[in-house]
Amino acid sequence: MKTMIDYKSIVENKLKEYFDEYKKNSSYSSKIWDAMEYTTLLPAKRLRAVMCLETARLLNLDVNKALPLACSLEIMHAYSLIHDDLPCMDNDDLRRGKPTNHKVFGEAIAVLAGDALLSFGAQIIADKSEFNSEITVELLKEYIRVSGALGIIAGQTADIEAENKKINLDNLKYIHKYKTGELFRCSFMLPIIATAPDNGLKDMLLEFSLNFGIMFQIYDDIIDCTLTTEELGKTAGKDASSNKMTYVSLLGLKEAKNIFGGLLNKNRDILNKLDVKSDVFETILNLLDKKVNN
Repeated sequence: MKTMIDYKSIVENKLKEYFDEYKKNSSYSSKIWDAMEYTTLLPAKRLRAVMCLETARLLNLDVNKALPLACSLEIMHAYSLIHDDLPCMDNDDLRRGKPTNHKVFGEAIAVLAGDALLSFGAQIIADKSEFNSEITVELLKEYIRVSGALGIIAGQTADIEAENKKINLDNLKYIHKYKTGELFRCSFMLPIIATAPDNGLKDMLLEFSLNFGIMFQIYDDIIDCTLTTEELGKTAGKDASSNKMTYVSLLGLKEAKNIFGGLLNKNRDILNKLDVKSDVFETILNLLDKKVNN
């Protein structure tokens, strides 16, 4: 049985392999590939990819067959981070403990790198997946939906429009369901599409993913105001300084922690109901719990 560290290593090695392969075949300057690779391969937890591979294991899908799907999620995530950090968006200079993409490569190349990563993730699914054409089309449809205006871009747009405004909890839930939650849901949905499990197991895994997406955003809101820049790897207190509405600013730190704890317990209950034990998911939940309640 593989651990989080095992999965993380497998994904990072495969991502590097993909970049080396496609960069070598590029007909133009390698600068855009350097920018794409820079953010994607910065030290990270790889939670989305790890959760994809662990979901695949729970569904009896071979890790090697699921690996292109896991890598596509990390590529999509990197695209969203590059764009999120741009001066016209959240305007941040630090990501994963290093200068953000536009600080290293300039704003124009950073925009292009994000755009290129958006399509590169889909290309990995199309080129590297070992599924039949019908399943591959469904995988691509899910990837494209989540990465576009029906998914994380909807959340990012709503987040921008909510700046310097007082919004209610429903508005906040919408922002985070799409900006954060959809990508986590996709981590489960891709292996589900590839395996078509029975509805009972599918429903439990998707409930776990939806709970986790909200829980992770609350976790992120909490640590933004409780940890240091060095601990976060990005600018601490950025939400408050940007007048962004968060679970903490709307409900207070205590209530945010209460909601986080409730979702955490729901997901622990789901894990207890699964026929197959998942040490990886339990480890992830425990790591988040420790950071919030240390």
